[in-house]
Amino acid sequence: MATRTTARRDSDRYSLLRVIGFVVLVNVVGAAPSIFSSPDSAWFRSLEKPWFYPPSIAFPLVWTALFTLLGIALWLVWRSDRAGRRLALGLFALQMAFNVVWTPAFFTLEAPLLALGIILVLWGLIVGTVVAFDRVDRRAAALLVPYLAWVTFAAVLNFELWRLNA
Repeated sequence: MATRTTARRDSDRYSLLRVIGFVVLVNVVGAAPSIFSSPDSAWFRSLEKPWFYPPSIAFPLVWTALFTLLGIALWLVWRSDRAGRRLALGLFALQMAFNVVWTPAFFTLEAPLLALGIILVLWGLIVGTVVAFDRVDRRAAALLVPYLAWVTFAAVLNFELWRLNA
C-alpha cells in the first residue's frame, strides 16, 4: 500500500514538473521576440495611439498570464492519447510561430500593415487550434479562449494604430 502511495506521489511530482516545463517553454518562446524588438523606440512613441490603448505595464502582465495558460493547455494535449492530438499540436506550433513573428514585423520592421496581416492569420490559426484542442481535451480548448480574446483586441489595436498613422 505504501508503495502505491509513494509511486502516485512521484508520478504527481513528475507531472507537476512537466507542466511547469511546458509553461516555461511557452513563456520563453513567446517572450523571445522582445529581446530584439521593443515598443520603447522613437518610432513607436511617435505613433498616434487610439483612446483604448492600454497602459504599457498591461502587455507583459497579460502575455505572461496568457502564455502560462497556453503552456498548461499544450501540456494537457501533449499528454493525451486521443485522436487528433498530432493535428492539435501542429496547429499550436504554427499559431505560436505567427505569434512570435508579429513582434518583429510590427516593431523592428515598423510595418503595422504587415503586422495586421500576420495577426489576422494568427487569429484564424488560434480558432483552428481551439477547435482542434477541443477534440482532444475540452479543458485545453477553454484555456485558449482568453488568448483568442486578447489577440482579437490586439488585432483591433493593430488596425487602429495602422489607420491612425497611415
